[in-house]
Amino acid sequence: MTFKEALGQLNIFAQCKKYGLPVWQCPQFLFLVMGVAIGITAIITYLLGTRYVEDPSLVALIVLLLSILLLTLSFTIIRSLERIAEANRMKSEFISIVSHQLRSPLSNLKWSIEILSSGRLGKIGGKQAEYLRILTDNTERMGELVSDLLTVSRIEQGRLPLQKSSFSLAKLTEEIIEKYKPYASASNVEISFQAEESLPRVIADLSQIKSVIENLLDNAIRYIKGRGEIEIKINKKDHKLLFEIKDTGVGIPREDQKRIFQKFFRSMNVMRHQTQGSGLGLYIAKSIVEKSGGKIWFKSKEGEGTTFWFTLPIK
Repeated sequence: MTFKEALGQLNIFAQCKKYGLPVWQCPQFLFLVMGVAIGITAIITYLLGTRYVEDPSLVALIVLLLSILLLTLSFTIIRSLERIAEANRMKSEFISIVSHQLRSPLSNLKWSIEILSSGRLGKIGGKQAEYLRILTDNTERMGELVSDLLTVSRIEQGRLPLQKSSFSLAKLTEEIIEKYKPYASASNVEISFQAEESLPRVIADLSQIKSVIENLLDNAIRYIKGRGEIEIKINKKDHKLLFEIKDTGVGIPREDQKRIFQKFFRSMNVMRHQTQGSGLGLYIAKSIVEKSGGKIWFKSKEGEGTTFWFTLPIK
């Protein structure tokens, strides 16, 4: 290790930025805290030793051995945490690079399918049209997955851009419901919406909150088996707006509920009813809501349905 690299290791803020971690979770900061704790422990041990042990050299030896032991343990633990942080950073970079590299070929593939489907290069027969439709559907699914992976990568690296503005959450929700009505109707699902009168505007990133609501509504429709209902409500609670979406879907098993906001997690009963999905939507939704200054939570019972809530700060 060069002198410059050694100095870089001492720059706690630079190391935390490198790993994409807050300062209080950074291995270098934790090592500093443990060093201070070891120093305090050594002083307390020395004071107690001088009180109960007559030989000063024995006291000094006990303090020295204890300090060496604690420093060795601290160094071993911090090095392990540093390796985990580095592996996590490399994973995030890998996801980011792969996602970016996939976007161009996917765009080209989508453009080529559109050209072929248009019939400008020749007449498209029945079977050909069916295969092109399958290609189109799978290309869109791949595009959504790549987009989700890029968002996750930005969240993990602390680079998710939020352009906050003032907007009507009720109006945004109405527009999203209107967009999803054909999908809901085809799935035999009825959507009802209620909002308090004269609700204040929220402060958040409109496009990001739109993706949160779309994800929750899409999940609610997707996981209703047969005919069902979805109720959406918006109310003012303290200094925030409370968004609620309740469905009559398959619900989430109790043993899976603690993992529902984890990356790539999908409960087994959900996978039986709907095999498609990356398991990233709720993780992204939670990250966006919390970064916007709100909170998200849920209540669910298997076979009876699920209710999600989230709050957003108001103007």
